[in-house]
Amino acid sequence: MPGLKQAALALLLIADILTGVADAAPPEAIVTQVMEKPLDDYPGKEALMITVEYPPGAADPVHRHHAHGFIYVLEGSIIMQLRGGQEVALTPGQSFYEGPNDVHTVGRNASQTRPAKFLALLLKDKGAPILVPEH
Repeated sequence: MPGLKQAALALLLIADILTGVADAAPPEAIVTQVMEKPLDDYPGKEALMITVEYPPGAADPVHRHHAHGFIYVLEGSIIMQLRGGQEVALTPGQSFYEGPNDVHTVGRNASQTRPAKFLALLLKDKGAPILVPEH
């Protein structure tokens, strides 16, 4: 029964591959700083502009920014949601806002096959981190 043995080995190999795919972490977002500018009219505050690129399937952890965040979608489609709010699907030219006390529960690429990219302007305390994980 060599054919049966080969078939069983092939099934085991496929199971191992599928298990590895299922256990793989989703790709991470790529964050690039575009500009940082102290806001002299607002002591202790600064503006930070970043681009965020989501590879296909990428998602953010639950987090907050402790900042006013203005999001503008450049390409692809993204899904955003704040705690207590509805999921929103955004496409190029659309925008999203999150406040300093908001918890960002969903931030992800809507596509498993195409990248997405957005521009974010954060108005925050000087030196404060861009993102704070929320538990």
